[in-house]
Amino acid sequence: MRNVSFVLFPEFQMLAYVLATETLRLANKCAGREVFHWQTRTATNGPIHASNGALIAPDTLSWTNAPKADLVLFCAGYHPLDHLTSRVRAYAWRAATENGVIGGVDTGPVILAELGLLDGRRTVLHYEAEAAFRERWPDIEVVDQIFCLDGRRLTAAGGTATGDALLAWIARDVDENLAEAASTGMIHGRPRSGDTSQRILNSTDPLLLRMHHLMTENLSYPVSIHALCSQLGQSSKQLRRRCMETYGQTPSAYYRNCRLDAARHLIVNSGQPVTEIAIKCGFESLSGFSRAFRARFGLSPRQIRKQTVRVRS
Repeated sequence: MRNVSFVLFPEFQMLAYVLATETLRLANKCAGREVFHWQTRTATNGPIHASNGALIAPDTLSWTNAPKADLVLFCAGYHPLDHLTSRVRAYAWRAATENGVIGGVDTGPVILAELGLLDGRRTVLHYEAEAAFRERWPDIEVVDQIFCLDGRRLTAAGGTATGDALLAWIARDVDENLAEAASTGMIHGRPRSGDTSQRILNSTDPLLLRMHHLMTENLSYPVSIHALCSQLGQSSKQLRRRCMETYGQTPSAYYRNCRLDAARHLIVNSGQPVTEIAIKCGFESLSGFSRAFRARFGLSPRQIRKQTVRVRS
């Protein structure tokens, strides 16, 4: 039997957790026996609220006498490092020595990165968390995929990608036919491959997709459009034409919006000062950042932050 351990952090994504456990349940049903057994732990060792407000209690309070897990998944939400206790650290490090697969869902990879468990690995996390992650761990390769099964590490963006990630793990490490049967049982159709992009970028133009990736990889220190054109093998006029035809905006405007989107995520999901966020997203002055932010989102950065605090409280 394969043992799976879920470690939930406050405000974890309920959809991801449900899809993961349902994938295992349906795989057992398809196999006609208990191929998978799973337990749920929480970082607080008590009931916690999911992002949708549902209260989930842990199945077990035991961390040291737990059976060896073939898969450990950290399912996290906002501010995951606030709940990274010594108990969770010890559990993760012990799991890393037992040759099982360790994974993170949504912002779960933040936990793995903090513990040094993603060094030398590629990782996936929810695209809204990429900017802050790249800033803190610039040496870890973040890939724009829905999930990544890299050796003994499994990371996923969350949401429906979680089901695809579990199916990929089952197919690789347990039974490919069972994974296909479980996918059919989920009415999921053919599972998506890990290299599927998280975002619908309104373009299948490979050159514009490369442009987007170059921009998102260079948020803190924006490169010039001239330098981007050189890397893409295009003239400024050619890139502008393609960008206007597809996005209705110039490459410069598209780049600025990428930086503003990243800034909004940091405003909503971190406690970093607004000035610091402006710098991290490539804006030289707070006043210029605030004007651009208000023009894009209709509210100032501080108004967005206050609005978010009210919703969460």
